Amino acid sequence: MKLNIYEEANRCLLCEDAPCTKACATGDPARAIRAIRFDNHKPALRWVNDCTDADLERAEQACIHPGGPVRIKEMLSSIGPDDVGLEWFTVEGEGLKVKGPSLNIDFCGIPCENPFFLASSAVCTNYEMVARAFDAGWAGVFYKTICLQEIREVSPRFDAKHSNGIHGDFYGFRNMEQLSENPVEMDFDILRRLKQDYPSKVVIASIMGQTEEEWMRLARMAEAAGCDAVELNFSCPQMKHKGMGSDVGQSPELVKTYTACVKSAVKIPVIPKMTPNITHIAEPAAACVEAGADAISAINTIKSVTMTAEAEVAGQRTISGYSGRAVRPIALRHVLELAQSIPQTELSGIGGIETWRDALEFIQLGCGNVQVCTAVMQYGYRIIDDLTLGLQRYMAKRGITQLQQLVGEQLPKFLNPDHLDRETIVFPKIDRERCIGCGRCYVSCMDGGHQAIVFDPATRQPRIVGTKCVGCHLCRLVCPTGAIGVTKRINKK
Repeated sequence: MKLNIYEEANRCLLCEDAPCTKACATGDPARAIRAIRFDNHKPALRWVNDCTDADLERAEQACIHPGGPVRIKEMLSSIGPDDVGLEWFTVEGEGLKVKGPSLNIDFCGIPCENPFFLASSAVCTNYEMVARAFDAGWAGVFYKTICLQEIREVSPRFDAKHSNGIHGDFYGFRNMEQLSENPVEMDFDILRRLKQDYPSKVVIASIMGQTEEEWMRLARMAEAAGCDAVELNFSCPQMKHKGMGSDVGQSPELVKTYTACVKSAVKIPVIPKMTPNITHIAEPAAACVEAGADAISAINTIKSVTMTAEAEVAGQRTISGYSGRAVRPIALRHVLELAQSIPQTELSGIGGIETWRDALEFIQLGCGNVQVCTAVMQYGYRIIDDLTLGLQRYMAKRGITQLQQLVGEQLPKFLNPDHLDRETIVFPKIDRERCIGCGRCYVSCMDGGHQAIVFDPATRQPRIVGTKCVGCHLCRLVCPTGAIGVTKRINKK
């Protein structure tokens, strides 16, 4: 059976100082695998152009994966030629020299070199961290939220949900972390130095007050430090102090009051951050816009519970925030509602972004930039290379020269359920060459669908019964080899 390069790339440990690359004198197989892992498989070969089979075999032998080496040679030999011209970018060491479309975009009138920002979180808690991110290519930072209260964190403060008990790569992440533990003056000095040392980067202070006076004081300190904008954290789900965090974000009256007082205190853009822990996210967001908000950030983490004993704090547990790729569809739903309800308001999208395609989804629903946290915590600042590369290649393939052209382009496709076409059908189709005869489609259709697939135990071949099939496509979604595709849409009989 043909190797699935994405499955094999997902086995890679994404090592620091990768042994496979150290064993390969003529290329960087670790970087090529990382490109595949983050949805850039076509240009992956640029990092191994000069490698011989012997080079790749040595790289594979050096792999330290505990379950056996990643099949580097077979994986890379399975990749076809790049469908974007070879002249489009060149590899220079570990970096890229890109000639593709510019990712420049303005947000709240602030020029941004690309749409990728660090989200206010553990990934940006001091000068050195943010400086390294800027050097790596991130356009800006929403610095970890600053408040006037003393913050003391618990241990442990993180938990994660892994597939099949496999550690290392989690799809969901739970955190009990609150706000910055630094003294207030230290944080604003860090922001001042960052803006001074990186004038082309966008430095945004995230703040949280408990009273109008605190919100105004913190906002003025941010402006005095030279910050480009201020984000109002109305959404942290695990604050121990009353009158702070997501409880505030559920009240249109409170967020309107606090947004208005901050707007009266500073001239820089004001960006409230919304909580997803609410039925109608657009209501408090609209209240913020009425009070003068320049943009809206969404979403913060989702209130959740995990039951891992190792994540207990001295034998006790609590509700806290959930993030990671598992929450992306929920985040997109909230962003869509915001884009539809307050259409003239700029949006900053957050929630489960790992690859450039993830980011593109937020942009196509109306976001002018995106914020990343959990993916950086897993894979490091280095993912910025594939975020920018993938988005530029996508723009080049479509002939798009300005990123702004993509902002909100998918919004017209979203209709209310009663407006969807219910007179046509798309039938699934089985590719016999790719089908391995596992019968998963049969099991799912029989027990969770419409009993429209029969399975011959002798030949181990499934067959779709057209008179019973309703075109729900459950079979296509459960097929482990991608052997079930689609036919043309036709009228229902």
